[in-house]
Amino acid sequence: MSSQQKVMTSTTINYKKIQLTFIALLIILLSALPSFAEAHAYSASYTKINFTDKNTEIIFSIDTLSIIELMEDADENQNGVLEKSELKAERPHIEELVTEFLGVDKGTEEQTAEVSKIKIERKDTKEFLTFTLNFPAFSSGETFTFIDGFYVNDADTNYINLLSVSNRGEKSEAVLEGDNRNWTMLLTDVQQEQGQVEQPVQEQENKQLKNPEADKAPSSWLSFFKLGMFHILTGYDHLLFLLALLLRKQTFKQYAAIITSFTLAHSITLSLSVLGWINLPSVLVEAVIAFSICYVAAENLFRKEVRGRWILTFLFGLIHGLGFASILKEMAISKSHLAVGLVNFNLGIEFIQLLLVLLVLPLLAYIFKLKNSEKITKGISVVIIVLGAVWLVERLFF
Repeated sequence: MSSQQKVMTSTTINYKKIQLTFIALLIILLSALPSFAEAHAYSASYTKINFTDKNTEIIFSIDTLSIIELMEDADENQNGVLEKSELKAERPHIEELVTEFLGVDKGTEEQTAEVSKIKIERKDTKEFLTFTLNFPAFSSGETFTFIDGFYVNDADTNYINLLSVSNRGEKSEAVLEGDNRNWTMLLTDVQQEQGQVEQPVQEQENKQLKNPEADKAPSSWLSFFKLGMFHILTGYDHLLFLLALLLRKQTFKQYAAIITSFTLAHSITLSLSVLGWINLPSVLVEAVIAFSICYVAAENLFRKEVRGRWILTFLFGLIHGLGFASILKEMAISKSHLAVGLVNFNLGIEFIQLLLVLLVLPLLAYIFKLKNSEKITKGISVVIIVLGAVWLVERLFF
């Protein structure tokens, strides 16, 4: 083989390597974008149950994308958004869908729901459909069972329902997921005697109920750990921010400092926000998160050196922590369970972040060895800037 042929062969091999690298990074970026063509892999709902002497009120919120998936006719213009006009037109069918999947039993007797209100509202970066359902009142000694049938036969969708329960002022929480879809409570008198409050007895703590679902109920720490995992996996903006931080070639010490500072920062504000010590408008928080993505990616284009990036990461990480907190704030966790929820939710986030870093860094190390590595990383940074800018405009003006 002549020297010219060797050069051509070597060039072809390098070109193929670059192509494969582009494809790999493109897959990473595309995986960070929600797709309306397929069922979304993660769906979260919120349920607030309030027992009073007059009635039992249940406020149930589920993301509108789930409603569209389960009832295709609801999205008449096929734009992936449930609009107010579409809600008005399909309200009877949507009510029927929700009352079919949600149920309440008094003992062994099924109760009839009265839907008094439906509205579209924004939680975190998603739109939710919130239903207010009224059921008959429950008295002391009666057994209340809440049944959630959403996605119960769909193994491809990770569905979770976060329950917040108030029995005449006494609060408790539960997480429904997987096969654990029934939540049972034996109501007792809530009495105030010398500062002592008798707590309602829940299914998991009262063997007299003999509910077979209780034995399969996941432990509290595992539920919150999995919740943290699913939350970061669908946090496309947080993942792109992390990727933008890692795109520039740095030492292992610098990478470790970036990851550590991001972890510490968002852990601080996540805790403070859930505790109620920090409360910023969600529009502002989400807009700054989008801006942080653009800023870091722009640094990859225009800064010759990225020393001390851990400081920038820490500052932006404080804002990202406020974004992580939204799902736990919606759940209104009681103080007695707050520590377990916070720690394990955060551990779930960190587990996925560490796993993604371990997957991405070897690929980046390979890219940095290529002659055209700078063009590749800058090209990816441009894509990240565009995505961040789209989110920024969307969150500020829409």
